[in-house]
This record gives sequence, C-alpha cells and structure tokens, in this order.
Amino acid sequence: MWSRTLCVGLLAFTVGLIHHLQPDLSEAALGYLSSSLQSLSSCETSSSPSFEEALSNAWDQVITAPTRHWGKVAVGVNACVDVVLSGVSLLQALGLHPQSGGDHSVLSSQEELAATFLHYMQQGAAAERFYSHADSFQHISHTASQSPDAKHFVGGNAALIAQRLAGHPDTEVLLCGPIGPKLHELLDDRILVPPASLQEQDEYHLILEYKAGEQWGSGRAPAASRFIFSHDLSNGAMTSLEVLLSSLEDFQPKLLVFSGLHMMEGLSQEKRASRLHEAASALSDVPSDILIHLELASMTDGDLMRGIIYQQVFPLISSLGLNEQELLFLTQSADGPHSTLSAWSGVPDVGIVSDILFWILHGSGSEGSSLTRVHFHTLAYHIIATIDGFWGNQVSAVAAGARVAGAQACATQTIDPSRVMLKSPLEFMTSRTEAGFIARVTAKEPVAVWSKGGVTFHFTPVLICKDPARTVGLGDAISAEGLLFSESKTQ
Repeated sequence: MWSRTLCVGLLAFTVGLIHHLQPDLSEAALGYLSSSLQSLSSCETSSSPSFEEALSNAWDQVITAPTRHWGKVAVGVNACVDVVLSGVSLLQALGLHPQSGGDHSVLSSQEELAATFLHYMQQGAAAERFYSHADSFQHISHTASQSPDAKHFVGGNAALIAQRLAGHPDTEVLLCGPIGPKLHELLDDRILVPPASLQEQDEYHLILEYKAGEQWGSGRAPAASRFIFSHDLSNGAMTSLEVLLSSLEDFQPKLLVFSGLHMMEGLSQEKRASRLHEAASALSDVPSDILIHLELASMTDGDLMRGIIYQQVFPLISSLGLNEQELLFLTQSADGPHSTLSAWSGVPDVGIVSDILFWILHGSGSEGSSLTRVHFHTLAYHIIATIDGFWGNQVSAVAAGARVAGAQACATQTIDPSRVMLKSPLEFMTSRTEAGFIARVTAKEPVAVWSKGGVTFHFTPVLICKDPARTVGLGDAISAEGLLFSESKTQ
C-alpha cells in the first residue's frame, strides 16, 4: 500500500513539474503524457499470489502422468447408496437431545447413535458404525430420506473408488458389489458390472455430516466431517467377494482394489473370523501379476484388525490406503509405535505418523508381506511411503491426491484459492522415535521427500475447503487419484 501511495505521488509531481516548465502544453497533451507515464512506470504492480494459489500452481507443475497406465482395474466389494444429510437435523427430527458423548462400537439404539455421533463430532473426526437393530434402522432411514436436505449418492469405498477411476479415459473399470437399481442408476456408465453383482434391493448407508464450528448442545465441531452408520448385511458378509475373484480371469486387470473388510464388524465374532479366513484364502489365489491395493475404513474391533495384519490380508497386498483414525487404531491393535496414544490432538504429528508408516512397511510383524506402499491421508496433509525399488511417480501421486481433496470438497473442477485454507505444518520433524531431521515444504517446492531405512516418504499439504459441499468419499477419491498417478516398477 505504501509503495502504491508513493508511486501515485511521484507521478502527480512529475506531471505538475512538466506543466510548470511547459505551460503552453495543451490539456490533451498533458493527459496523454500522464497516461503514458502511468503505463511506463506503473508502480501499482499486481499483487503477489496467495500461498494457496502458489501451492496449487506448484502442484500443477510437479504432477506428471506415469509412463505406464494400469489399463484395467477391478474393484470390490462394498457398494451402497449413501443418504447424505445434516447429522444434527436428523437427530432433532428423531426427537433426540444432546447428552454426554460416548463411543459405542456397535449401535443398538437411537440413544447410542446420538452419543456416538456427539463423541466424534466433538473431535471433528470421521467414524463408521454398524447399527444392529433392523426395525430401528429402517425407521431412522425412512426419517432421513424424508428430510428436505437429504441427497442420494454413490456410496461404499469400492463404488466410490470405481467412480473416480472411471473418470480417467485410459482406465477400464470393473466393479463387483451388491448393486441395486438406484445404485446402478447413479454409477458412471463406463463402469462394467457383472450380472451376478446385480440385486433387487439397494443397501443404504446414512451419512450424517457436520460443519466446522457447528454445535449440538455443548458439543462443537472443530472441523467439518461426517459420521456413517448402516444395517448392511450384504456388504457385511462380503457377498460379492467370490464374484469379484471369479471375474479376474476374463477381465485380466493389472490392479485389484479391495475394500469392505470393516463391514464385517456387523457379523458375530465366529462368522467374522470364518469370513476373514475365506477372504484371505480367496485373495491368495489372485495371480501374482495383479497388484492388490487394500482400502481400510473406520474399525473398532481389535481382533479383526489383528487378523488383517497378521497372516491374513497384509501378506497378500502391495498397497494400502488409510486415514489418521485407522492408522492409530492399527498401531494400537498391534502394539506398534506410539500405541499408547489414545487420540490425536489437533493435526496429527508428522513424526509420529511417519514412525507408524515405517513400522507398517518394515516392522509390523507380518512375515512374507508384499506390502510396499502406504498412502496416508488426513485433513491437513498426505504422506505416501514406499519401499525403494517398487514404485515410481510418487511425487505426482501424493500431489494429485491432495489436489483432488481440495477440489472435490468444494465441488469445483480445480482448486479455487479463495475457498481453501492451509492447516498443515510447513516444517516438521520426520521422526519421534529416533534422530530425525526437520523437513520443509514451500509454495515453490510443495512436496517434501526424505528416506529412512530403505523407505522413501513423500509429504504434501492439503488445501482445505473452508465451506465443504460434501465430505463423504474424499478418502476414496484421494486413494484412487494416487493410484492413477502411481507406477509399479515390478509389473
């Protein structure tokens, strides 16, 4: 502002001096001279771009397409219709009142729903739960569908990932899951659905969203997020798993994206253990030239998580996608690094996160594991960690995932700098368990890269939408975008 004022003053002084020395000059000549001086010595320079705009532009510069695309990707097995609406509005419509928050691993009543919703709303954290009472869920679902602000979308990690992948012109996508008429109507026309995946009725999931700063009783949300619950038996039993695996021989994909294991928490402990064993056995039969990516989701059962880690699923996959809640629960379940941490306080510490990611890739105790890549995403930043020699183009992958997060949350095609903000640290310690170092990112160098013990980490901030249009499916879009820009060096 001071430079602009000084410049205007100098310009006025110059024109005045000329007029004093050459009083015979016409007004027209003086006007022309004034405008010429302005154009030649324009001190009112354009303002510098904001950090958000500069970061977005830097992403565009570093994101490059992989030299080899996947071509064909098979995805399964959880799919549903998401009914998205305001959580507070639904709970009020049900006649529920805010009491003290408390976490319930399985919901059996409306009161437990209200308490668990409030618990996670106060943390600003995403969570997902099974609702065990069928009639009660049907009543809640009917009430939700009647709400004026209720919207229906493609739901389920597998269907959302397939939807994102199908938007890439070079990718052919096969989706297997319980697909009813409403979901089939909502899916991208380019997605292939085997006839055996079609069913007469849809599975519905209720997505209760809340905005940053929104209040319910004494509870106030520090960040926008959502709480998901359902009484979903088809996805819980993973009824489409066999259909997915039997389709691989004809479809011949290069990549299999697998999700839905968290839905098994609705089964009895005996059925859950049996179905997990069957799933692992079936996945072990997938040809070795097909890489498997596992997308985790919110879980509460430590036995199920330990079964996934040890000898069941982790030894069979090459890539893993998860958020901060799932990462913390994973290390707590397996007594990994920082497992005594009960919950994140604000933005997850990068050093703690990287310690856990390193342990997942190198020291989780899953012997014979082929896991070589983990894509971690939280609201403020993303990290992709890979074992050296197996993956390429991960700078592009992590930047592309962050870019799509900011755009999709605001429901825009590209990042709108005026609608996003930064909460990520720009410098941080790379480890909390041993001697790390301080890494930094700038608007010109948006991806920080460091290595440790044969693992390379790629970090980038996220531009968070100030007023998100929709929070559901961001993690799935992030993982899908990261996979689209990733290149396997082993195939």
